[in-house]
Amino acid sequence: MPGTDAPVECVINVSEGRSRSVVDALRTAAGATVLDVHSDPQHNRSVLTLGGALDAVQEAARSVVTVAVDRIDLRTHYGIHPRFGAADVVPFVSLDRTGSAGATWRRVIGARDSFAEWAGTRLALPCFLYGPERSLPDVRRTAFTSLLPEFGPHVAHPTAGATAVGARPVLVAYNVWISGPPDREPLAVARAIAGALRSPTVRTLGLPVDAGAQVSCNLLDPVSTPMTAVYDAVVTRAVASGCSVDRAELVGLLPEAALRAVPARRWTELDIGEERTIEFRLEAAARLLAGQLPP
Repeated sequence: MPGTDAPVECVINVSEGRSRSVVDALRTAAGATVLDVHSDPQHNRSVLTLGGALDAVQEAARSVVTVAVDRIDLRTHYGIHPRFGAADVVPFVSLDRTGSAGATWRRVIGARDSFAEWAGTRLALPCFLYGPERSLPDVRRTAFTSLLPEFGPHVAHPTAGATAVGARPVLVAYNVWISGPPDREPLAVARAIAGALRSPTVRTLGLPVDAGAQVSCNLLDPVSTPMTAVYDAVVTRAVASGCSVDRAELVGLLPEAALRAVPARRWTELDIGEERTIEFRLEAAARLLAGQLPP
């Protein structure tokens, strides 16, 4: 079957971005599969990008989530990013560009379902599935009300909450900071911008950050809707509201195709570059592994 050896990603979002010891333990648990770790103390959230062979990524994801459940207590957690679990989101992502769409989806959905069954049984962690059946926002909106977990207990874990386990295509996550005088209410501006930009291919939140605010974005199709289109729209609307844009930040990695959709002269402005692509990090990890193996 074409594409069965293609690498996969697992982009684990955990509810800890302040404790260096916990983040280091999560990174260590990921082992050689870890491609990137992005931590934000205000979000109090870290995003660990794992990549490589399917079996290795599945094993590493189990190790990371075990540490998260053991070390993170939601009863004492505070952060600006919405969350309902210590291991809040665990999506499996196919990086296959050669296999058929059907084979690709069967692969990542199988990884998703296997992980959720394991976490529900071994960690007593309620696991909600997202992907073809429903979106992640649907899970957040209906969990434990009209939607019960597919795996694990039907009540939240006492300290680790619940986990959304997904199968999805590659997306790009990035944040745009805005600021302005208090009478302009940057948070209200950020929320208005987020609402205006939200679409089937762009998910957004307006969040408070320091004295300003942040438009937090997920681009579900970063080639047809490139980062420049969304960033420029934030700038235009912020300036029209009496605010300004301070900077942009890539969260995790982006596919090379999304990088090429942005003119190179704007890469620095958008906090992206060759070394921030999934492909670059996978190649670097493969070279490192080859150097560690005996001839």
